[in-house]
Amino acid sequence: MILLHGKGVSDGIAAGKICFYKAVPQVVVYTKINDVAKELARYEAAKTTAKEQLKQLETQALAKLGKDSAALFATHAMMLDDIDFVTAITEKIKTEQWNAEAAVSDAASALNTVFMALDDAYMRARAADILDITARLVGVLNGEQSRFHTDTPVILAADDLSPSETVQLDNAKILGFVTRGGSENAHTAILARTMGIPAIIGIGDALLEAYDGQNARIDGKNGTLLIAPDAAEQAAYAAAAQEAETQKIALAQLKGLPDCTPDGRTLRLFCNITTPAQAEDVLACDAAGIGLFRTEFLFLAASDYPSEAAQTALYRAVLEKMDKKRVTMRTMDIGADKTAAYFNLPQEANPALGMRGIRLGLTRPQLLLTQLRAIYRASAYGDVAILFPMVASVWEVKELKKLCATARQQLAQEGLAFATNVPLGVMIETPAAALVAEKLAEEADFFSVGTNDLTQYTLAIDRQNDTLSRFYEPHHPAVLRLLAMAAQAAHAHHIPIYICGELASDASLLPYFLKIGITALSVSPRNVLPLRKMLREMKEKTDDTQGNHSN
Repeated sequence: MILLHGKGVSDGIAAGKICFYKAVPQVVVYTKINDVAKELARYEAAKTTAKEQLKQLETQALAKLGKDSAALFATHAMMLDDIDFVTAITEKIKTEQWNAEAAVSDAASALNTVFMALDDAYMRARAADILDITARLVGVLNGEQSRFHTDTPVILAADDLSPSETVQLDNAKILGFVTRGGSENAHTAILARTMGIPAIIGIGDALLEAYDGQNARIDGKNGTLLIAPDAAEQAAYAAAAQEAETQKIALAQLKGLPDCTPDGRTLRLFCNITTPAQAEDVLACDAAGIGLFRTEFLFLAASDYPSEAAQTALYRAVLEKMDKKRVTMRTMDIGADKTAAYFNLPQEANPALGMRGIRLGLTRPQLLLTQLRAIYRASAYGDVAILFPMVASVWEVKELKKLCATARQQLAQEGLAFATNVPLGVMIETPAAALVAEKLAEEADFFSVGTNDLTQYTLAIDRQNDTLSRFYEPHHPAVLRLLAMAAQAAHAHHIPIYICGELASDASLLPYFLKIGITALSVSPRNVLPLRKMLREMKEKTDDTQGNHSN
């Protein structure tokens, strides 16, 4: 019996055989060529194929990982057309007469060296993207095929996995992940959390390929991997698995019950979704509805602006699937780390502070008007609300309401059906919005707090920067006070206030949410029943409930 330790990045316990992801080393053969035109054409053909593969991966990633990871593959496709990268490759073919594989490899190596020499951690991380697209190009040129297959579910072990490798794995065949390297924000970890399976990273060289085929137990919460467990450990695992199944059955008994405390305080539980397919998960966990539908995924998955008809059909499908349960559709939150090439957004020094959310919509009103028309047309088929992201000022909301009025007026003139009572909500995700919440509440029908961005902007911390993770404090008193201010303004104007960010699933804050009067939480489907259980088991209200959070 061997016990290995790493960092748990996705909770859960699983047992099965270890299977090593055996990456086939890429061999780049350097060959001098005579026909430059032919080799350039060969390179262009490989680039076209690589883009087609990335488009397929983008679609797969939407279903498996969500919009952020899907956007990564769109970025990789853009990187294939990077002028410096392309020029370096074609010049090596033209002037040095190297074959395409060699030209790609050399150009990537030089670019990788540049990225790795930078001080910025985010830019150094882009070196992994360079290696990924290089491997893809060389793989296409060499005619390489997929490198992983298993007939039975396994605990997958690897040095690390690239985004492309991760998204192509068969979810049904993976019991858990263990890697020698990686980070908690790596795609392996993201996929594991999305799938709800255990994962451990950073085990290091102690994770030997000699363990391939061995029985093992993985505990994603404690970050432990037990190789060849003895009879006692196997019995302990069986007991833990039985307990987990018992808890699952017990949670299922909560379906159909109200989201309230024993003394009658209500905190309704909704779900966040990224793709229409996830509506099934919302129904399966018996949530009150969809508290956040991130509509930008449709734009990120497209190669051009989605038509009004295409958007209407998609939104209608979700509303019909939810069968009169509320669906809150956030208008496209494009910008910052979520963009598509066809938007032609300019490069920005601080994209998180730049053209994103409703700023883009108000700058390109026809684009937002098309989406609003589609949402209103779909509203005839269910209960929908519209939510606007990245609001900072009252004048923005007034302009957005004018666009909504224009959409309704146009549809009425065209004789198209739509609901006339669609609520309009404002996201509280900037300190400015929280500070002027009293005025925003006069214009909005509801608030929804995006705690991820509210924390980022309040603390002036890039939440994508792993090196700053120790400084990123969602429980920071400043964040919680802004949350309380927004709640107070909502109550004063008798409008509901939701929380849709990561903080919503933090069970330790349930008493505080109830204390300040949060109306509802919107979380991932897997968190709904556990939160309902905690809510229904809470002690009666006390005056000092979680008072320490607001000090």
